[in-house]
Amino acid sequence: MLDIGKCKQELTKYGQQHLLRFWDELSEEERAELLLDLQEVNVAEVTSYFRRAVESLTEDQAKLDDRMKPIPAEFYGGVIRSEAEDLRFYEEEGLRQISAGKVGVLLLAGGQGTRLGVSYPKGMYDVGLPSHKSLYQVQAERILRLQELACERTGVYNHITWYIMTSEATMCPTQEYFANHNYFGLKKENIVMFEQGLLPCFTFDGKIIMDRKYKLSRAPDGNGGLYRALRDRKVLDDIERRDIKYLHAYSVDNILVKVADPVFIGYCISKNAECGAKVVEKSFPEEPVGVVCQVDGRYQVVEYSEITLKTAEQSDIDGRLTFRAGNICNHFFTTEFLQKIANKHENNLKLHVARKKIPYVDAQGNLCKPEKPNGIKMEKFVFDVFQFADNFVTWEVKRNEEFSALKNADSAEKDTPTTARNDLYSLHYQYLTRAGGKIVADKGSSVICEISPLLTYAGEGLEEIVNNKTFKSPVTLLHPSEQS
Repeated sequence: MLDIGKCKQELTKYGQQHLLRFWDELSEEERAELLLDLQEVNVAEVTSYFRRAVESLTEDQAKLDDRMKPIPAEFYGGVIRSEAEDLRFYEEEGLRQISAGKVGVLLLAGGQGTRLGVSYPKGMYDVGLPSHKSLYQVQAERILRLQELACERTGVYNHITWYIMTSEATMCPTQEYFANHNYFGLKKENIVMFEQGLLPCFTFDGKIIMDRKYKLSRAPDGNGGLYRALRDRKVLDDIERRDIKYLHAYSVDNILVKVADPVFIGYCISKNAECGAKVVEKSFPEEPVGVVCQVDGRYQVVEYSEITLKTAEQSDIDGRLTFRAGNICNHFFTTEFLQKIANKHENNLKLHVARKKIPYVDAQGNLCKPEKPNGIKMEKFVFDVFQFADNFVTWEVKRNEEFSALKNADSAEKDTPTTARNDLYSLHYQYLTRAGGKIVADKGSSVICEISPLLTYAGEGLEEIVNNKTFKSPVTLLHPSEQS
């Protein structure tokens, strides 16, 4: 427990003495809770964060366009530009590393489904597939199938450890959900859940906001909180203990994600990359996605709002956008690189600021809900480590095969349950027809086709099930273990 006298001195030193203004009114339990909050918050560090974050708001970005360069061709691979022989080579390398137990997965799953209209973790969301599988279940089953696929190719079966970063709000529901569903067939010991950190919310003039008389207002530190959480929650120690060398990190809300994609992993390894980004080609210059590029010789993601339309419209001789590598929160890391970030660079990660309406306790102890933004929340982004990579590569994939985000309720125009569901149906229709099958639908009806991830990871192995067969939409192809 903190010494209250020393605590007052420390808070006064950094202009945060108001955090103890209600001390004399608090019960012993409330005092203990407040001191615990203060113990968990390094006041010197977080106040320096605030100063750095505010300074970043006033940085001159006017000449950012002049400092940007596209990714050099030798570090910009892609599915379309690669020969079939090279793709097979990358895939075989990835599968070999999976069979050797050298591959892990980092899932960024701290978000709740607020924008979807639900209060539980987004990974638990039922998108409305015929099977009613959630995002978590779809991804778990892709891991199961990939483990089997690696064994089929190499003769050796091994497990992919799934590290799931939750937030304070999503940890317990996620733990219960997995337990209630028997971990979707995966081994419990190979699913490691850990919480991302929290950062205090600040007023515009640098005062930490109080949520209650005995509680600081804190918010998750963003998906870039991954690196500190890996270190502080001893997850890096677990990764090292399991002798995992390569990790695939991605966001939970991509329904088409190829979890631990062996082609992507194999490509990164073949290039001796310590960090890699999977990207999709921007659809049009004004598309609101960040692009991976070089700035002052180092890699970073530049947000669409940070560059001029002239730069966004710039194109190459082939007519494709010069800055086209759209970021989709899908990354490759070596364990060694993650250790370097966590132990050396984490404190230097950029802080991104969001102006928010943050409930607060006023000087009289009343809880107030502001009608306009009254403070800031700070967060770090997972891609801001690119600048620290000495060997960085990008891998471009087809959007319709690997990226469909689920962010909004169906009342929105894009990234909704309906768009995610339809994108999955379209991909699975491709799988079925490529394997020699045919689907017919009633006139005026769209094709509904869902294929269990337990049957196929990326379309392989379907020929004996669908070749020369005609199916009537809606089609749901399940693994024998799922059929009652």
